[in-house]
Amino acid sequence: MLFFCPPTRAESIRNSIIIGIQSTKTLMVRPFEPVERDILSAYNAVYESLVTIDDNYLPQPCLAESWEVSASGKAWVFHLRNDVRFSDGTPLTARDVAASANYILEKAQDESIADHGFYAILNYFVSSVTVKDDYTLSVKAKRPYYGLLYQMTFPVVPESMVAADNPPGSGPYVITEFHAGQRMWLAANPYWWKAQPQVNEILFTFYDTASSVVENYEYARVDAVFTRSIAGSQYKTGTNSLTMSYRTNQLECLMMNNNARELTLEVRKAIRSLIDKSKIISNAYSGLAVATNFPFFPGTWMYNEALDSSITRDVEEARRLLAEAGWEDSDENGVLDRLNGKGELENLHLRFYYYEEPDNDVRAETANIIADALTEVGIECKITAMTMSDLQKYLKSGSYDLALVSFAMDVTPDPGFLLMKGNSGNYMRYKSERMEELCNSLRKQVTMEDYRQKLMEIQNVFLSDCPMVCLVWRTGNVITRYMYTACRDVREYELLRGIESFFTR
Repeated sequence: MLFFCPPTRAESIRNSIIIGIQSTKTLMVRPFEPVERDILSAYNAVYESLVTIDDNYLPQPCLAESWEVSASGKAWVFHLRNDVRFSDGTPLTARDVAASANYILEKAQDESIADHGFYAILNYFVSSVTVKDDYTLSVKAKRPYYGLLYQMTFPVVPESMVAADNPPGSGPYVITEFHAGQRMWLAANPYWWKAQPQVNEILFTFYDTASSVVENYEYARVDAVFTRSIAGSQYKTGTNSLTMSYRTNQLECLMMNNNARELTLEVRKAIRSLIDKSKIISNAYSGLAVATNFPFFPGTWMYNEALDSSITRDVEEARRLLAEAGWEDSDENGVLDRLNGKGELENLHLRFYYYEEPDNDVRAETANIIADALTEVGIECKITAMTMSDLQKYLKSGSYDLALVSFAMDVTPDPGFLLMKGNSGNYMRYKSERMEELCNSLRKQVTMEDYRQKLMEIQNVFLSDCPMVCLVWRTGNVITRYMYTACRDVREYELLRGIESFFTR
């Protein structure tokens, strides 16, 4: 876990805090349709869900105090707390939960609209949500799947206000003021079902650029900022400021076209052995990333740490693998070559594409670090920068060899969209009967233990087949003058997590 809150750093939180974030697109408070990542952290302090995810990234009761699943794994029953009220004082019942879920499902199924909402993936897991009684909810699953519990983290609002602007929530805070592009004011919810927060006011101040966010912290106009900007990496924990790293859901990968003639298993493994992730993190990301070998976050219950020692930078192993695949520098020009089927000499030359984010050049630097490492053993790369839309065309057509891309990973730990034949993220053209079997089996497990076992097996096959290279998870920083949480796993979209229960002693 990334987050650590040292007890002797910074000051203890007061009864209010001012937080600076970047926000230019949020024009109204719409908890089901957030359009900016940091606004979600505010929403998650206002709106609660059936289930919450704890520091170990495991589902725990929230509005639902318990649940059970049928033997088939397709029928779930959630039992709600009976002491919850919305911030307007009205009781929360199963009808409110069902209305909130069905609003999400209906929007996800509406083919006439382009934006199906932030929580649209619920439609992949759930067939129907119905009311059994005031405090009991029936959920019919589309497949027996432990991952469904992670989807029960959608916000719940009153039945009559699912489509309203700034509907009441049941969380520790209520939004009392919102001015688009300027500020948003949160106050303690007097009807919250737990003890009232010590921090009873949170003011969000909006800025139009990432640099403005950091600048206003420097000038002490705000008490804390949320930032993924490389500029934020300059701040270190000290007596007057606390920097808390948080993990994002953004996984950075090196796609390798498994259909490319040159990219045999041995060559893919050689490329994996050449990549220096610590150099990428230090030089390209200024430390705002965490190395990973699999599409799961290291340090969590889903990550197979026992396999990490099998994936290390090893130049000599890369040379061995390349020689095994028949590549050598026969003409001594510094580039590996071999005879093709026509008896002609061909060089090991790869087309390497990437797209860049508008506000930084991390992928350009990453591409150059990787290309330099490949050049070291005689693999020649032609690096080409392009727009995201252009790169997507190349990925979809398979007209590439290597590509730097990122994926916004879902709350449910399931890599099937990347690894199953024909799925949306499988730009590698990776095909494996064993991986298909495991991913399909994963989606039939209803206990955490069985689900975890399948994830471990998936990572074993991923290690052996090397369809792509997982590089890093992006991270961000909360920079603050006041300690406000004791949680050890503060995550993107939940950067206020723990503020409602943090009390100074």
